[in-house]
Amino acid sequence: MQKILIIEDNPMVVRSLEFKLKKDGYEVVIAEEGRQAMKLLDEETFDLILTDLMLPFVTGTQIIEHIKKTYPNIPVIVLSTSTQEDIITDAFKMGVDDFITKPFSPSELSLRVKRTLAKQ
Repeated sequence: MQKILIIEDNPMVVRSLEFKLKKDGYEVVIAEEGRQAMKLLDEETFDLILTDLMLPFVTGTQIIEHIKKTYPNIPVIVLSTSTQEDIITDAFKMGVDDFITKPFSPSELSLRVKRTLAKQ
């Protein structure tokens, strides 16, 4: 079973992501803030990371930089309310695999996760 780390501080978003991904057959681990995510990354192995950019303590950008430096083979999908072109462009320059703008449909999430994992 593939394991996905969700890094998100909005409880409603977390619940919906967790429900959908578990329903799709993935193992899901939740980090509600950046420090917790960094600890989990060093303790467990993940097949995919879903991260928000705006997080307490350690930002999504810092997490992405850490993943790409330390665990470059783990794909990353950004989940963000931002539609600013420079933020999206910067995320792709850092090496993220996809960028999903909130709100999004459960079917869109499933498609993007499946497509990203298939590239690995």
